[in-house]
Amino acid sequence: MTQPTLIRRAPGHLHTALNLAARTIPVLPLRAGKVPFGNCSVCRDNACGGRPNMKTPGPCHCPRPCHGWAAATSDPTVLRSREWEGLWREAAAVAYHPGGAGLIVVDLDDTDAVTWARRTLPPTKTVLTTRGEHWIYRGAMRSVNAVRAGVDIKSTMAYARWLGPGTGTMTDVPDTVRALAMKKPSTVRPASRAITVPTQVGGGECRHRTPAYLERGIAMAEQRITQASSAVHATVYRTFLAVLSAHGRCGCLTDAHVGRLFAAAQVRGEGARHCTDAWTNARTALGM
Repeated sequence: MTQPTLIRRAPGHLHTALNLAARTIPVLPLRAGKVPFGNCSVCRDNACGGRPNMKTPGPCHCPRPCHGWAAATSDPTVLRSREWEGLWREAAAVAYHPGGAGLIVVDLDDTDAVTWARRTLPPTKTVLTTRGEHWIYRGAMRSVNAVRAGVDIKSTMAYARWLGPGTGTMTDVPDTVRALAMKKPSTVRPASRAITVPTQVGGGECRHRTPAYLERGIAMAEQRITQASSAVHATVYRTFLAVLSAHGRCGCLTDAHVGRLFAAAQVRGEGARHCTDAWTNARTALGM
């Protein structure tokens, strides 16, 4: 049986998914509320870390699709498999992994954001959403939320809802969009000022104020998070705890240092809320 025949006989959302997969666009089912189906118990809260290095889309070694964007696949055999059959029956929509397809979605969430884009960005393929528009460019880059009011960038390690082919001609991603991702996202900001905690007992000059000492500690923490191949959520918490234990009681940590740690965690799939919770829990555990 040829693939076109398989596609024609597929019901509903699976039919859409197979059509996209035939164009090498990795797809996954979404349940009501535009969210992926829940992780299996083995991988709850991304405990297993997903696929090695989380660099490519695809399911982890579990009986059901896990990890949101990382479950996306363009393999029709997987899409039609018994493990996915029930998900397609329950699915409310189809999503795709833009980065896996070599695409960047500028998600404009309201009319003000759309107006800004029309004044600022070069035209490209556009897709209407329930509240705004998706502007789709060729390319790939890291995904960043809230690069400005009502604007998210979705590409690698993210998913976007499939809302149709859109209109217009797709163009290459402009430097304007890449520059947006270089700005510190507001969702990553853990505090509005430098972190202040009790000084060390005994007083004296804080050794952590030596720039090289502090920089080495932050760099090692970033590396530990980035290289985590499993238990990412737990690794982030333990790393935050270690940083605060070593550098937190002298007041030398700033927003820039904490922002670097949050950014490293988000690259590994942690959400901004999870980062904030982990940081707060670490401070509480240390009595800060």
